Amino acid sequence: MSSFSESNLAKKLNELNGTQQSIQTLSLWLIHHRKHSKTIVQVWLRELKKVSPPRRLIYIYLANDVIQNSKKKGPEFTKDFGTVLGEAFITGYKDAGDKQKQSLDRILNIWEERGVYTKDFMKNLKDNLAKDGTTVSIEDVLATKAPMKPTKRPSQPLQPELVTKKRRSARDEAEQVSLKEEIDALKPEDLGHYDPDKHEHFFQAEALIKRLTALESSASCDAEIREKIAKLPPEVSDISQLAKLHDKDSARKLSNTVDSACSLLTDYNKRLHSEMEERKNLAKMLRAFIISQTEQLNHAEKRLQEYKNKLAKVNIVRHELKSHIQNLPDIGRLPDISGGLAPLPKVNDLFK
Repeated sequence: MSSFSESNLAKKLNELNGTQQSIQTLSLWLIHHRKHSKTIVQVWLRELKKVSPPRRLIYIYLANDVIQNSKKKGPEFTKDFGTVLGEAFITGYKDAGDKQKQSLDRILNIWEERGVYTKDFMKNLKDNLAKDGTTVSIEDVLATKAPMKPTKRPSQPLQPELVTKKRRSARDEAEQVSLKEEIDALKPEDLGHYDPDKHEHFFQAEALIKRLTALESSASCDAEIREKIAKLPPEVSDISQLAKLHDKDSARKLSNTVDSACSLLTDYNKRLHSEMEERKNLAKMLRAFIISQTEQLNHAEKRLQEYKNKLAKVNIVRHELKSHIQNLPDIGRLPDISGGLAPLPKVNDLFK
C-alpha cells in the first residue's frame, strides 16, 4: 500500500466514488494506516465540507465502513470519528434531498441497532440533529466525547461469550431486516410468484438461471466493443492534439472522429449502466433466494425430525410386538384336535 500523507489522503478522497469496490478499497487503506487515525478524521471532515451534498453521503458511507471494520483491530477510528460525527452529519443533512436524508438516517439506525456507539451518544446525536440540521450547536452534539465508555457499570459482569452472542444476534437480526427491506423493494416479476396471504416469496429458479446466463453476453463481456474503444485515436481524448490542426479539412475529419467515438462510448455506457442495474437486482434476488432456500431447509429439517420421532415410536411398537410374539405358546406342540375334542364327562361320573 502507498505511504500515508495528508495530500495523498485528500487525493484519494477526491477520487472516491459511490461504488462498493471504491469505498472498501479506500477503507482498507485507512485501516492499514490507523496509527494516523486523528489526522485521517480531520482531513476527512475538512474534505467533506468542500464537496457537494451527494458526495457528502459517499464520505459518510466511507466512515461507516471504516468504523465497523476496524473494531477488531482497535477502537481508534470509533473514538476519533465519534468526536466529529455531529459536525459531519450536520453538514451531510445541509441542502440534502429527501432520499439522501433517508440514507443518513439509515446509517444512524444501523449504528444504534448494532451498538456501534452507546445509546446515550446516539440519542444525544439524533436529538440535536432533529432540532435543526443546519444551525444546531456543535458543542451540544459533541458533549459525549468518549462514546465507547459505558455510562453505568453493571452490578454483575456479563460473561464474555454471552455478550458476544447477544451482539451477534442483534447484528444478524439487523442484517436480516435489511435483506427483507431489499427483497420487499423488488418488483413482482423479479421475485416470481408472490402470495400476499401467506406473505411468502416463491422464487423461480429457472428464471434466475436464465437471467444469470444472460450476463454472459453483457456489455462488460463484449470484447469487440472494448477493442474498438481501445483502438480509438488519441486525438479524441487529448485536447492538446488540437494545436496540431492547421486547416478546416483536418478539423472536420477530427470532428467526425470525435462524434463517432462519442456515440460509441455513449451507447456502451448505457449498456454498462443497464448491466449494473441488472447485477444489483440479481444480487438482491440471489440474497432473497438464499433466504427462501434457508427457510425451506429449516422447514424440511423440522419435518425430518418429526418423522424421525415417529419412526422411533414405530420401532418401539415393533420391538414390543416381536417380544410378545416370542412369548406366545408354540402351536406345533399343542395336541392334535383335528378329530374333535373328547366328550365332556357326565355329572354322575364326576362324583363317583
